[in-house]
Amino acid sequence: MKEPDSQLARDVALFRYGVIAELLRLPPGSPERAKALRAQAQQTYAIPGSRRTRVAAQTIRDWLRLHARGGFDALHPKPRTDRGRARSLPPRVVEVLTALKESHPEWAVRKVISQAQAGGQLPPGTQLAPTTVNRLLKCAGLLERPAESDASKDRRRFAFRDAGALWMSDVLHGPKAGSDPRDARRRRKTYLIALLDDATRVIPHAAFAFSESAATFLPVFKQAVLRRGLPQRLYVDNGANYRSQHLAAVCASLDVHLIHARPYQPAGKGKIERFFRTVRDQFLSTLEDADTRSLDALNARWGAWLEGEYHQTPHRGLDGRTPLDQWALAAAHLRRVDPFLNLDRLFRFRYERRVNRDRTVQLHNNLYEVDAALVGEKVVLLQDPAGPPERPLDVLHQGRAAGRATLLDAYANTRVRRASARPRSAAAAAAETEVATGAEPVAPAAAPLRLSELADREAD
Repeated sequence: MKEPDSQLARDVALFRYGVIAELLRLPPGSPERAKALRAQAQQTYAIPGSRRTRVAAQTIRDWLRLHARGGFDALHPKPRTDRGRARSLPPRVVEVLTALKESHPEWAVRKVISQAQAGGQLPPGTQLAPTTVNRLLKCAGLLERPAESDASKDRRRFAFRDAGALWMSDVLHGPKAGSDPRDARRRRKTYLIALLDDATRVIPHAAFAFSESAATFLPVFKQAVLRRGLPQRLYVDNGANYRSQHLAAVCASLDVHLIHARPYQPAGKGKIERFFRTVRDQFLSTLEDADTRSLDALNARWGAWLEGEYHQTPHRGLDGRTPLDQWALAAAHLRRVDPFLNLDRLFRFRYERRVNRDRTVQLHNNLYEVDAALVGEKVVLLQDPAGPPERPLDVLHQGRAAGRATLLDAYANTRVRRASARPRSAAAAAAETEVATGAEPVAPAAAPLRLSELADREAD
């Protein structure tokens, strides 16, 4: 199957899935689903690639039918016939406007427009409508919302009955751990990335990492799915590691409804905050120097405590049952991973690069070599965030497989024979052999003398 190579196509598919995600949990044809569909049609949206703000009920029904036939992939739009033509806001203009708003959050929309035009950063003759810029900045999450009074917030305790109905995730700042096996004194701060099942308090998976990013969260999420099945919902905050479009695409492909908490309202994640308090009191306070000599040592100690103590301890919020006992009672409707689904492929990151003239592309300070036919072309590199740098990467060109990218070995390239348009002389061949093998240079054999030349020498 050809993979979509357009960022807009992926954005549109994610938007469509976000609209129908909660409807998929309701029985088809039920009054509850029809009521929820009408409510969705009454809302306003920032639709990728469109100036419209509403979605018709019939359009939502069409998206539900597409998803029923082909899952998340079926929600990708067909390629536009005007692809490659200028849009209302060119990428350069979008970049300038968002950069100005990020640098000056207090500026209003009209102020952003006037400063962009006065600074000479926009192409000549660019006209910007405030409504268009407002929609752009709102979609980018750069417009502040009016603060709500605390008294107007309706907070209620909630609890799901079934395991996997809701997972929530958050990050806890951990201790410093050894980061260089050659230098025991070199240490870096760690972060505990955890997922918690709301109904059972089971931790599907959690691990310490040296950063809190999408690249470190996704391997944890992948292991959680392999160990405990698929959740129906994933509840996260608004951190950069959870706002990754790649995470949104993974959740949509797995039919997991990704829910972001409202900014500065941590009350909805009280259960995982309570778990982190237990971690501080019962785990972090007991660590010794040997437990933090490396990240692997810290995670080994963590895994022993999680499975040997936390999951085996009666929980007051579970009427005295342990998390594992509650999981056994509530896991009857758990969704399992399709055995034919390639999770490794699904969780890989996509990076767009242009191939250099020497067949190389750079990714995370590493150089990779690709096929010579791709020189000068834009390609997409697919990388497993948990894989080592030396692992070959799959390459896509125009949405189709285009070989693999291998880590550059510059020394090995000294022994590779280059193709040449001109025939090589004997001296050049001998020099190439010397470089490739390290052998002593061999003088080329003298060409045989013609009979006329031999006669001339005898006459001399």
